[in-house]
Amino acid sequence: MFRWGILSTAKIGRDHVIPQLQDSENGVVTAIASRDHARARAVADRFGVPLAFSAYEELLASSDVDGIYIPLPTSQHIEWAIKAAQAGKHVLCEKPISLNAAEIAPLIAARDANNVLVCEAFMVTYHPQWLKVRSLIAEGAIGRLRHVQGAFSYFNTDPSNMRNDASLGGGGLPDIGVYPTVATRFSTGKEPLRVQSTVEMDPNFGTDRYASVKADFGAFEMSFYCSTQMAARQLMVFHGEDGFIELTTPFNSGEYGHPTVVLESRGHDEATTFRFGGVRQYRLQAEAFVRKVNGGDDEVFTLENSVLNQKFIDAVYRAAKHDGWEPV
Repeated sequence: MFRWGILSTAKIGRDHVIPQLQDSENGVVTAIASRDHARARAVADRFGVPLAFSAYEELLASSDVDGIYIPLPTSQHIEWAIKAAQAGKHVLCEKPISLNAAEIAPLIAARDANNVLVCEAFMVTYHPQWLKVRSLIAEGAIGRLRHVQGAFSYFNTDPSNMRNDASLGGGGLPDIGVYPTVATRFSTGKEPLRVQSTVEMDPNFGTDRYASVKADFGAFEMSFYCSTQMAARQLMVFHGEDGFIELTTPFNSGEYGHPTVVLESRGHDEATTFRFGGVRQYRLQAEAFVRKVNGGDDEVFTLENSVLNQKFIDAVYRAAKHDGWEPV
């Protein structure tokens, strides 16, 4: 069994990832670290984890840990992913793995120098609904793809929340804007050439609270918006000449709603619904990661892929500073 160590007691780990790591077929959580030892011990006891550390460095040095899951604030991802790699640990790091594409190069170097696997935790790329979307597009189920539409929003004005703290890497684009971008790239196998955007900053937090983006992929266009201060919504539509594909729960599968993929014909005279009940995407992600570590041929989200997705987001920020197109 692959032995996981968890770097911090963050909410996403407690609520989603740790339970599914514990339920995975090839892994188990053996250690949790927090700068507050009582907190680390409490979370460890909650999930039946034997080891609790009061320093991240102690966890990285532990011989009882094979790999690290990092749900720290975004501004700390690169630093601790590099330290984990240098300690000889495999790394699964929450998204976004960095605040700009250039930051990822030192992590790639650390990965290669220490012969470890390092992946950004885009769990959606392991969900069978997205594998289905990719296969439908590839087999021509909607004909020529012309447009992709996306939306991801929630309402959060809590000043103590890290998503509203610019120093920690908060903001809508880093937190949720990365999902429409990665889902489009994953499903189509295409990369954006140029973007136009509008980005609205929160004057109190200094983070982006709304972004509207248009991207040119050459063969098709994409448009999406994301916001941290709008009513909750998730949407992805892939519109072709012969039909379209719509996902009801594209990102927070199960939590936001029941995941389905609807394939509509050109004239709305035929529709096929694919249902994906009971899928645990964090577990699928972890199991694929461990199989890859053990020499399997599973497709995982590589750091090279992370660079490409972050370049998309970087270009959105640059485009917002002027009218017209910005190259990716």
